[in-house]
Amino acid sequence: MTQTGPDLLTQRLRQAGIGDVRTVEPATGGLAATAGVAHRANGSRLFVKTFTQPMATDAFAAEAEGLAALRDLGGLTTPDVLTADSHLLVLAMLEPRPSTETFWTDLAHDLARLHTTTTHHRFGWHRDNWLGRRRQRNTWDDDGHTFFAEHRLLRWLEEPAVAAALGPADRAALERLCDRLPDLLPDRPACLTHGDLWTQNILATPDGRPALIDPAVSYMWAEVDLAHLWTTSPPPESQNFFDLYAELVGLDRDWRDRMPILQLRQHLAVIAQFDDDWGAADTVRATLAPFRRGTPTSAVTMEP
Repeated sequence: MTQTGPDLLTQRLRQAGIGDVRTVEPATGGLAATAGVAHRANGSRLFVKTFTQPMATDAFAAEAEGLAALRDLGGLTTPDVLTADSHLLVLAMLEPRPSTETFWTDLAHDLARLHTTTTHHRFGWHRDNWLGRRRQRNTWDDDGHTFFAEHRLLRWLEEPAVAAALGPADRAALERLCDRLPDLLPDRPACLTHGDLWTQNILATPDGRPALIDPAVSYMWAEVDLAHLWTTSPPPESQNFFDLYAELVGLDRDWRDRMPILQLRQHLAVIAQFDDDWGAADTVRATLAPFRRGTPTSAVTMEP
């Protein structure tokens, strides 16, 4: 019989040589993997996750590398990696983030430091990694608009679920949007990005400092990280985060207008991976509406 949940995690912990686990309780919040909190005989806890569906053997190694890059190159706090093999990722335990404005102020400074100190002359990463259960393609490119179009937007059209959700008119509109990217998004340098920065991937150290998990790193536009946070229901205490971050990195006043286009990548990834897309297909169609054939050019209001 196929094992799932805590039993599967316990089995894979033992296979990895961690045999003193007394219980594993399911963890909530993640979407792509089966995760839990392992309680050891000495009273300590570990965060563990695995995939119940077949995945490439490098998925957890790529994630561990991303955590190290954010820490070593960008100065962010990430959990220590205890095990990262083809079946299991084991991390040092973090805590839920506090519901305070101070926490989000600290995060604004941390994210601004990441994005301003890791600029790179090319877009991409030295290897492909993973966004949820799908491969994130990171082939190097000198041009950010080309990289974003090919590897962050059009790449999803080949996914069966995306092909089923978006009709020919939607696909054509996306292609026209990609042709217009140089007019819609400013030409900014690449920097190290987390790549999957929604609120569920923001936790805290025991003393309440921001810590990040589940990256899909690459050198990309900083605003890709900002867009993911902006559009995934940030909590009320984060309201000052966005203005502070914009001030720290010198964003222009029109940055909010660019968020729907930048977040298309994430919406397409959700459609590709999950049976319930939580309205992602409708959001994609709404964002693409100004780019449908016959739409007056003046209807495209999103400007850099």
